[in-house]
Amino acid sequence: MNNNANKTNIIKINANHINARNSVIAGAVRNTAALTLTAAVAAAALTAGQAQAGGFQLNEQSVSGQGYGHAGRSSNVHDATIVFGNPAGMSFLDRAQVSVGGTYLKAKTDISNARASQTSPAFLPATGGATDTLPVTGSNEGDMVPGTFVPFAFYAHPVNDRLAFGFGVYAPFGSKTDYEGGFQGRNQGDYTSVKVKSAQPTVSYRFNDQWSVGAGVTYNRVDGELRRQVPVVTPLGAAEVDSRVEGDDEAWGYNLGVIYQPVPETTLGLTYRSKVDYTLEGDFTASSPALDQLGLGTVTDDATLDLTTPETVNFSVTQQMSEKLKLMFGASWTRWSQFERILVEGANRGEVTNETQNYSNAWAFATGGEYQLTPALALRAGLTLDATPTSDEHRSVRIPSDDRRIFSLGAGWTPLDDLTVDLAYSYLTERRTEISQAKTDSFTVAGQSTPPVTSNYSADYKNEAHGFGAQLTYRF
Repeated sequence: MNNNANKTNIIKINANHINARNSVIAGAVRNTAALTLTAAVAAAALTAGQAQAGGFQLNEQSVSGQGYGHAGRSSNVHDATIVFGNPAGMSFLDRAQVSVGGTYLKAKTDISNARASQTSPAFLPATGGATDTLPVTGSNEGDMVPGTFVPFAFYAHPVNDRLAFGFGVYAPFGSKTDYEGGFQGRNQGDYTSVKVKSAQPTVSYRFNDQWSVGAGVTYNRVDGELRRQVPVVTPLGAAEVDSRVEGDDEAWGYNLGVIYQPVPETTLGLTYRSKVDYTLEGDFTASSPALDQLGLGTVTDDATLDLTTPETVNFSVTQQMSEKLKLMFGASWTRWSQFERILVEGANRGEVTNETQNYSNAWAFATGGEYQLTPALALRAGLTLDATPTSDEHRSVRIPSDDRRIFSLGAGWTPLDDLTVDLAYSYLTERRTEISQAKTDSFTVAGQSTPPVTSNYSADYKNEAHGFGAQLTYRF
């Protein structure tokens, strides 16, 4: 990462005008590290990564479903990816099968009208009382989301006409933003990486021709890393501290599903995925040439944070209109309203940060269809409307997303009865949104405080993304 911004003081300030000693700065950096954990978990719980679902959820668990916009996620029993879509659907499969694949996501953001500044009373003496606000320069390239491949694998095994077992590994959540080293909004955040991996054993039971139920247990692991350039005033001047955090945890969840087929042509599905509670434990580092000059070197600290990923409910209906045409509709609800605050507790400092988030519950709607052009070739298309859970007040450079539309096309080719190859393409476009963010960094240690520095950043963001998926299904 480019640390030139860390190495250049914004302005030299006379030490007589700063009520801070080395012990104060050391305490400030420890608090900075803990504050970094707050942002890390916020990123884990909020960042979309410009992927295919709202919040930080990923939809990349089925390429066959991607082709019709996942409109029939809980009701369309097509292959082994139903292990994730609705565990009840496994008992409708006639043979054991494995589905493996993934989607490559590539996002692009257009950033315009960007402005940034830092404000502190410590700047007044150095400017002869002329101003307490100084501009922050930098770039806004908009290439902060690198191309990412999201893989999955599922196996479903019908034991008999009623009972089936299955297993899946997939990524239900994840994101990554990596701004350029000279990013103008670096004081708000410049790097985020969050990965959640899940393994799910599943069972399904079919009572009769109409009803089936299913359940699965999920083992989940979350890994995250975040970086932020934090402004701080030292006796040597104003500088930026490169604060980084890495954390991880493991936790369990579950999902439940039911399918009702009143007539052979109509299938209704309902799936519930539980919330998952994590306690992230992080390792922090904070470094800067200014800290080295003060004899503090790299400062480390520990902190913990409780994180809950929200539960979701998905309902969909699949209707066989004719021998060749199938139509689907789906609706998903995510309980984001439980995400009200971010509470960080330091190993040595107790409560470090308590930030209000006030997210809203979010809905997504999808409609799509599949046309069996030939016995071997099926064509698909779908449209998804996905509402963001974020608000204008709390939107940040780490989560610069808004309401989105997703257009999808796909095809399934079955050259042999035992083999199907699925391909899909999705285009995501978001409503243009505005980021207006401010953070104040000021710390108190042993009764002494560093001068507060308020960093401001505002810009207009327009996001879009492309998803290219491929999947192979083999039936035994």
